[in-house]
Amino acid sequence: MSQEALAAELGLTRAKLAAIEAGNTKSPQPEDYLNFSEFFKISIDTLLKINLSTLGEIKLRELEAGNDVYIRGGNLRVLAISVDSSNNENVEYVPVKAKAGYMAGYNDPEFIASLPKYSLPNLPTQGTFRIFPSTGDSMLPVPENSDIIAQYVEDWTAIKPDTPCIVILKGQQDFVFKMVTVNKKGTILLKSLNSMYEPYSVDASDVMEIWRFYAYTSKEFPEARSEMTTVLTAIRNLEEKIEQLPGKSKEDAK
Repeated sequence: MSQEALAAELGLTRAKLAAIEAGNTKSPQPEDYLNFSEFFKISIDTLLKINLSTLGEIKLRELEAGNDVYIRGGNLRVLAISVDSSNNENVEYVPVKAKAGYMAGYNDPEFIASLPKYSLPNLPTQGTFRIFPSTGDSMLPVPENSDIIAQYVEDWTAIKPDTPCIVILKGQQDFVFKMVTVNKKGTILLKSLNSMYEPYSVDASDVMEIWRFYAYTSKEFPEARSEMTTVLTAIRNLEEKIEQLPGKSKEDAK
C-alpha cells in the first residue's frame, strides 16, 4: 500500500505518516494511536508493548486476523494440564496457600502436576476445568470461602458481558471472582454482585488467565427465602408475563 493511500485512510498528511514511520515523531497524539489501532485491528497495548518486527509470519497473520493477544487472551499463553492413567484431564484444585506458586507456575507442568486432583461427575467432556477457592463477600449471595469450579477460557472475546469468572492477575495481585466484561479497547471490567464494592477495570495485559464459572460448592447451607422475597419474586414473574402479552410494555406491567 502506498504511503499516500495509507495516509488518506488514516486521515494524516503524507509528511506526518512519513515522520511516524521513520521514528521522527516521538509523541504521536492519542488520536493517531486510535487510528492505527482501528485500521490494523491491533490493540494499542500490542502496538506499544510488542516489537512486531520480532514476530514470525504466522503470528503477524494472527494479529492481522484480529487474534490480538491482549484482547483474545489465549494466543500467546500455554496452559499446563495433567492427565490420569486413562489420559483424561484432571481437575486440579488451587488451594489458598498455593496461590503465589500458581502465579509463577501456571504454565509449568511440574507445578500443575503437584496440585491436588479430583474427578468430578457431570462435567462436560470438552474443556479444561479447575477449582479455585473464593475469598471475601464481594460475590454474595455466593457464600464466602466457596470452591469455584471453572472452565478455562481460550478466547476472551467469546465471554459475554457480565459473565462470572475467576480472573488470574499478574504480579502481586490476586485471584478475583467477578462479573467480567471484556472491552475491545484492551481493558476488562470487573464487577461484584455485592453492591458495596465498586466496579473497576484492569488492562488485558495484566491478566494471566480467565476461567468461566461453572458451579460452586460450599459448606454453608443457603438461607430460606423471606416472605417478602417470595412476594417480590412473584410480582416480577407477573410483570414478565404481562410484558409478553401483545401490545403491552414494561410501564403497562407496572
